Amino acid sequence: MRPARFPFALAVLMAFVGGVLFASALDWTRHAGAQGGSATQRDISGGFATIAERVTPAVVSIQTEIRARRRALPPGHGRLPPGFEDYFRQFQQPDEPERADGSGFLVSRDGYILTNNHVVGDAERVTVTLTDHRAFKARVVGGDPSTDVAVIKIDGANLPTAVFGDDSTARVGDWVVAVGNPLGLDFTVTAGIVSAKGRSRADLPGLIGGTYSITDFIQTDAAINPGNSGGPLVNTRGEVIGINSAIASRTGFFSGYGFAIPISLARSVMDDLVKHGRVRAPVLGVAIDEVAPADAQVAGLPRIAGVLVRGFSPAEGSPAEKAGLEAGDVIVAADGRPVDRVSTLQRIVRGHEPHETVAVEVMRYGQRKSFRVQLAERTDGPGQVGAVPVRPSPGEGAPAADAPAAGDPAVHPASDDPLAALGLVVDPMDATFARAAGLRAADQGVRVRDVTRSGPAAALISPGTDVITDVLAPGPRHHVSTVAALGEALAGVRPGAAVSLRVYGTATPAGPRVVNLRVPE
Repeated sequence: MRPARFPFALAVLMAFVGGVLFASALDWTRHAGAQGGSATQRDISGGFATIAERVTPAVVSIQTEIRARRRALPPGHGRLPPGFEDYFRQFQQPDEPERADGSGFLVSRDGYILTNNHVVGDAERVTVTLTDHRAFKARVVGGDPSTDVAVIKIDGANLPTAVFGDDSTARVGDWVVAVGNPLGLDFTVTAGIVSAKGRSRADLPGLIGGTYSITDFIQTDAAINPGNSGGPLVNTRGEVIGINSAIASRTGFFSGYGFAIPISLARSVMDDLVKHGRVRAPVLGVAIDEVAPADAQVAGLPRIAGVLVRGFSPAEGSPAEKAGLEAGDVIVAADGRPVDRVSTLQRIVRGHEPHETVAVEVMRYGQRKSFRVQLAERTDGPGQVGAVPVRPSPGEGAPAADAPAAGDPAVHPASDDPLAALGLVVDPMDATFARAAGLRAADQGVRVRDVTRSGPAAALISPGTDVITDVLAPGPRHHVSTVAALGEALAGVRPGAAVSLRVYGTATPAGPRVVNLRVPE
């Protein structure tokens, strides 16, 4: 058998060597090794030039003006005799109009333009300039503060337009190009990569305002500066995958990271604004939060992912609550798609119309449950799916503190007690506090007097205003109307275990919520 194989093997080897020599003659193998960087860079550079030539004509420069305000009367005007204020007011000079610049891009040949709501939201006058220097007066079609998307319109025909791409296929590490008008420098092109996806409000503290804001940013290291807002973030095919919206900076200028709104989200908002003049946002009616390690442990999840249902909307008739969801549930799937974080759930729900039905799967203390939720339309301002609850400052809105009731003293647990490990100091409920806070019987329990700054409870519970009403886990649910009942419910809890508490916040209208805490080991 071996002699028969030798001629065949020899033929294969000769064919391979011949192929290599042939490819070398055609220069196909040059720069294939470690020295290949220069050729690759030349290819990318040419690609960037082509992208810029294709996209820039559809990018616009936006100039806005806000109505001038009259200057205040000088100090001491309050001492003028009655009637003299009007005499002096006629000499007041109005301030100059406040001007600002931004970017946008044409999405239709008749002049619809996508941009940021923060660019045009307060503007009294909007002017749009194209790359060929033509200037147009624009009208604001509408804007949505919760997504920071706005649509404006100029009167034109056969205008250049940008091509939409699919942000869901963009990968971390992909090349992208940002086009806009930073720092007064018109139609500037910068390049970088997608450095992260799915950046949420929790990832960007202090950057995104509004409790109900949807944030699901594409992060890029392409240079973005003031004036870039509203411009397109483009992939290597010249397709828009995002609207440049914000930067993370201590100085107000680019320092390494910018953020863009995914174009799929922006398009859905744009469609609503153009068709209906407003955003018809569907809502589940839940107060939600990212899943922390203690939440995953209580829910019985194999990994830290999902969306925690802390509570429900203050308004009556939360669709999710009607469907059977409970505070403490962790949403792990919606529409048959895995839910790993708040922004993922928001995007799935935002892809529906109000009154459509969404299949939702949750983990509830180790059990997987399924529900069908009929979405409602947002009616309470900028809310979308729900919100990361805002924890009130200690003492904010709290009724005046009263002395503990006789016979049930304040509790300062011993160091080996779970309450101490969780960083909680509690008082019994008293009738005066309950009446002042308007608490129902079901919302009366043990009042939190203080929290230890370094304890697990510090970030989630507000002393003076929060009331612990129930221990939901571990074990069966216990209503804790007294300090003794709370102690009994937590008696068997050991270090490393997770505790689930129902907490009523008297300082906010949100009502009860679920707080999960892990006892330190």
